[in-house]
Amino acid sequence: MSVPLTSLPDSARVWIYGTDRPLTPEERDALMVDLRAFVDIWTAHGAALRAGVDWVEDRFAVVAVDEASAPASGCSIDAMARRLGALEERLGCSLLDSTRVFYRDASGAIESCGRAEFRARATTGAVGEATPVFDPTIDTLAALRAGELERPVARSWHRQLLGRPGGRF
Repeated sequence: MSVPLTSLPDSARVWIYGTDRPLTPEERDALMVDLRAFVDIWTAHGAALRAGVDWVEDRFAVVAVDEASAPASGCSIDAMARRLGALEERLGCSLLDSTRVFYRDASGAIESCGRAEFRARATTGAVGEATPVFDPTIDTLAALRAGELERPVARSWHRQLLGRPGGRF
C-alpha cells in the first residue's frame, strides 16, 4: 500500500535509483505515477508492503518500505527491479546502473558518469575531495532525512575513486 514517505519511520529501508540524465517533467511524472502504482500493489509473500516513493534532487527515485509491518523479500525486490527495467526501456534512461557516480559540478548541476570517467575527471582537477557526491547506497530513511545522500567526496566511499594515496578506507 502506497503511503507518503513522511509517514514512514526512520527505520524504513530505502532504495535510491538515479537517472543517468535529467528527465523532462513529463518523464518524471510518468516514472512517479508508475512507481506509485507499483507500490500500491507491492507484496512480499502475499503481505502488502507499507511503502512510499518520492523524487529527490530532481534526479533520484526513492522507494521506502516500513519493514516493521512486513519485510521486503528477494522476490518482491526483484519485482521492483523488473518494473524499473521496464521503465528504463520506456523512458530511454538508466535507473539500475549501480556503477554510475552522481556529483555536483562547479555550477551546482548534477552530473553522472561511470567510475572510470570520474577517476579521469579527478586527475584533471574537475572533481576533488570537496566535490559533492550522491550516495544512492544509503539504506534507511533516517540516513536520507539526515542528508547523507549528498556529501563531499572526502566523507564518502567515492574518495577511493580519486586514485590518491590514502583514498581507500
